[in-house]
Amino acid sequence: MPGLLDRRLLVVTGKGGVGKTTIAAGLAWLLASRGKKVLACEVDAKGDLAAAFELGDVGFDPVEVPAGPWVMSMDTEASLREYLRLQLHVPVIGRIGPLAAAFDFVAAAAPGVREILTVGKLCYEVRARSYDAIVVDAAASGHVLGHLTAPQAINDLVKVGLIRSQTDWMLEILNDAATTGVVVVATPEEMPVLETLELVEAIRTTTGVDVAGVVVNRTLPQPFSVRDEAAFAAVAKARPGVLAEPRFDGVFDAARHAAARRRLGAEHVARLRAGLPEGMPIVLQPYLFARAEGRRATRQVATSLAGELV
Repeated sequence: MPGLLDRRLLVVTGKGGVGKTTIAAGLAWLLASRGKKVLACEVDAKGDLAAAFELGDVGFDPVEVPAGPWVMSMDTEASLREYLRLQLHVPVIGRIGPLAAAFDFVAAAAPGVREILTVGKLCYEVRARSYDAIVVDAAASGHVLGHLTAPQAINDLVKVGLIRSQTDWMLEILNDAATTGVVVVATPEEMPVLETLELVEAIRTTTGVDVAGVVVNRTLPQPFSVRDEAAFAAVAKARPGVLAEPRFDGVFDAARHAAARRRLGAEHVARLRAGLPEGMPIVLQPYLFARAEGRRATRQVATSLAGELV
């Protein structure tokens, strides 16, 4: 099985709030730093991915980050326009409001129609080989399956013709583990771990897309070794000399809390590891104890990911 960084299409997803955009940005920066031309695409168009690279408003046309990836934001109307021009050779001038309205009507009635514009755009870029790698800041875990299953859903509706042939090559790209992989982001907490296990199982049973690995974000460092923790417990209980003064209460409370949080997180990671298929990579991304944001934070995440993946 190819390594996570060897795939040409990485779909990054996870429960809301676990930092999937941060991980997607870090992966895109890491791949770009290795000399690859990378496209980073944000599916929900909130602007968080652009902010990770200190860009302003980013639209459907990719914008290059100096010494970094190209960044774009998905737009279904723009994707429909591009599809009509490239695949059906229909010239489109100006807005396509009436056609978009008709498309919305069809999309509301047929599963996978709206999602196919997003998946189709990404697969088209893979097929066109305009980029060495594409990193997708995809929908959250509750919605990403709709995108991954869209080509098959269209295939179930359309048996012959141009659209069927196009969804066929999309499925070939998505179902090729050497090309495409899903990266699921979690945090060392109960609900994110549970949702991650459920999502990995759903992807494996309802799609042909390979899960390339799981990134556990915001893992806490181990404050003490086993020997140090025993020594700390003895000192905290005795509180000899000046350590008995109230001004040290916060120090001991904070140390106990940090050790307890780290132990609890380690238990959740162990539960995650036990529930995943044997051999599935797990990448631990440490908590960034810094005020850094934008490109600086993205570079720090990329450096940390490199330590685990390279």
